[in-house]
Order: sequence, then C-alpha cells, then structure tokens
Amino acid sequence: MDDYRVIADKLAAEVTAGRLRPGDRLPPQRRFARRHGIASSTAARVYGELVRRGLAVGEVGRGTFIRAAQPPLDPALAEPSGARVDLELNFAVLPDQPALLAASLGRLLRPDVLGDALQSLGVTGTKAAREATASTLAHAGWEPEPDRISFAGNGRQAIAGAIAALVPIGERLGVEALTYPVVKGIAVRLGVTLVPIEMDQDGLSPRSLAATHRATPLRAVYLQPTLHNPLGVTMPEARRRELAETVEALDLPVIEDHIYAFLYDDLPPLAAFAPERTVLIDSLSKRLAPGLTLGFAVAPRGIGDRVAAATRSGAWSAPGFAVAAATCWLSDGTASAIAVGKRRDAAARQRIVADRLGEFALRTDPRAYHCWWQLPDQWRAETFVGAAARRGIAVTPAAAFTIGNGHAPNAVRMALSSPSWDALSTALDVLAGLARGTPEDAAVD
Repeated sequence: MDDYRVIADKLAAEVTAGRLRPGDRLPPQRRFARRHGIASSTAARVYGELVRRGLAVGEVGRGTFIRAAQPPLDPALAEPSGARVDLELNFAVLPDQPALLAASLGRLLRPDVLGDALQSLGVTGTKAAREATASTLAHAGWEPEPDRISFAGNGRQAIAGAIAALVPIGERLGVEALTYPVVKGIAVRLGVTLVPIEMDQDGLSPRSLAATHRATPLRAVYLQPTLHNPLGVTMPEARRRELAETVEALDLPVIEDHIYAFLYDDLPPLAAFAPERTVLIDSLSKRLAPGLTLGFAVAPRGIGDRVAAATRSGAWSAPGFAVAAATCWLSDGTASAIAVGKRRDAAARQRIVADRLGEFALRTDPRAYHCWWQLPDQWRAETFVGAAARRGIAVTPAAAFTIGNGHAPNAVRMALSSPSWDALSTALDVLAGLARGTPEDAAVD
C-alpha cells in the first residue's frame, strides 16, 4: 500500500475516534509534511485522499477541514433529505397547480385519445408535442424549429443524452467552476472527465474557456447562462455574444442548461447566438412540478440525430403518456399560467431572503429560486451544514458544486421553493441566528 494511504488511514481513525472533530482545520501541508517526515507532494496526496473519502473538504484560501458528516455517495441524485425544512432541493408546486393541471387533462382522458397516448413513442414525440414545446420555449425573439426538438424522460436524461452524443468515453467536457451536481454524476457514469472553467461576475469566462481548450482540447462545454445553479448569475447579452464567437472560433459544441430560464425570459438563450453549435436542454420538473418530468433537447442539424440516438440507446426516451399530457399543458396555456405564478412566488421568496439575511454576504437574483450564501469567517461550510441539520434544516455545502478534489468556497446554497413562505421565514431566522454566533455556541444550544 502506498505510504500516503497508510497515513490517510491513521487520520481516518482519528476522525472515527473523535480526536479529529467536524470543523477542525488540518495543518498546512508543508507543516504536516515536516511533522511526519514526508515530502510535501506526499502530504498533498494524503489530503487529497481524505477529500476523496469524504472525510475532509478544502476551502479556498482557508485550508482543509474535517467534514461535518460523511456525504452521501451521490448527493445530487439523492432523495429528499427528510429534514423538517428542505432548503436543499427545489421542488416548487404552487397551491392552485393541481386544479389547473387536472382541468387541462380532460381531453386526454377520452378513451380514443388516451389509447394513442398509451402507445410507445420515439424520441421525436409527436408533431403536436414539438409545436407546443417550440411555442413554450420561445422568448425574447427566439423560437426553436419544431423539427429540431426531441424528448427524454426528464431534464437529467436530456443532459445525459447530449453529453453521451458529444463527448466520447475518456474525453473532456468543460463546465463552470461551480456546476450543477447532477452533471458530476452523469459524467462518472459516462466515463467523461469534467474540466472546470473559471467564472466571473458575468458567468463563464470565454477567455478561460479558450485557454483551457487550447492547452488540452475539450469535446464540448456544458453551462448554465440563465440563473446559474448555484450562484444565480445570468449572463448579459454582451457575454453571450462573446461566448458564441469563442465557441465558433474553437469549433466547440455547447450544451446549454435552460432549466430555470422560465423564471427569467428577458434574454434570448445562447442558442440564439450560436444556433449551429448549441444543444439547448429544458424540462417540466421546475416549470411545472417534480412529479411531472419530461426533458426537451433542441439540437442543431447534424447534432440532433446523434442526440436522439444517444437518448434511445441510453433508455432515456420519454413515455407516450408524459408527452401527451405535456402537450395538453403546453398548448392550452396551463404551463404558461403556472410559470407566471412561479415568477411571482420566486420574487416573494427572494424578498423574504433579503429581509431575513440582508446583513450577510449573499449572491442571488431577485427572480431565482435559490441563493448563494458566503458564510461569516467563524463558520466552515460543512460545520454550518451540520449545525443546520441538527435544527431540522437541510442546506447544501459549496463542495457539492465543485469539480474533483478542488477547494470549495466557504459558502452554502439554499433552495427556496419547497417550504411554505412562513416555514421559509422561520428557517432563515434560525440560520441567521446560527450565523451570528459561533460553532461553539451552536454546539451547546
């Protein structure tokens, strides 16, 4: 066994025995190396092994800390946490949605129409479904061509189909330095290496993308230009144009995650600026409800057939009933009415955040269903997550969004859509109280 693993085993035993506690900071690697009589490179491998095992987490500019708890094997694909207040997953369902959706399904329940809906469909769905989807996705002067749309079982499967189509096994996919955790799990299952690309206040940096690609070529890039998860950043139009010019010059395809764009439809998608290079992904789970899943892929000619083939071979095709139901909701205005309601709901929740947490360093958008919180200096993200969990509140540490074993910001992301407004207000008051104190105060509460 390599020496670094032997040392990592000893530190793991210290954690198990309680001699190294959640939130404890490990010494700088050079000091650790001197203490143990090993090379600095070996010390770095020890720390990397602890991070890999989920026993420690690195934080930018701060060092490496013992985690508050063992992370789940795949947190991005986990079931809801069971916490009394779930600020970890965004499951937005408005109170009047069931009645609206039920009224829209009357025609579908006629025996002749239902009989057609129960048949197997290909990934291209039906002409009516493609036209309804194209009309729903249209905004800010952009509308996709219906014959470029294909369907998957949900948004995650649509993303998986696009990645499988564009990035061969063993190749590299560029992603934002903080990215949607599900993409990390998809990449592992597809044998794809994720490469973090630097971001700034406007989102992914075209200059960084070009430098990374020229150093070691990427096969594609995945990004979230609108209401980025977790940061809430939306690329302005000038950045979208610059990025479109960059991917054109690099001959690089793009997978655009458009899932949250229904909350912010003022700007055309990146697909409008780079239409022959961009596969746009959207879905119903956030737009309507988590139990109503259907994924959409809008792909350029020449790429669309590959995305459709990958979706079929991955067994990610959408069931006929889901396509038929979605066609009803998209074509009769039901989905649009719900989207309008959710925009009002998200704005109201952001006002609650501003009222309860306005004194802290937040990064968000008044239209987003999530919020990024840079924690006060006395807190480590993992320790804060553990303290919140003991109070029945689930939040997500920044480490869930980082790529590989890189250092994570000292921050948490809060998903705002699941609890009632009153429950959200109460939970944020509890978290604010925690943040004003210290980990030691929280331990004795």
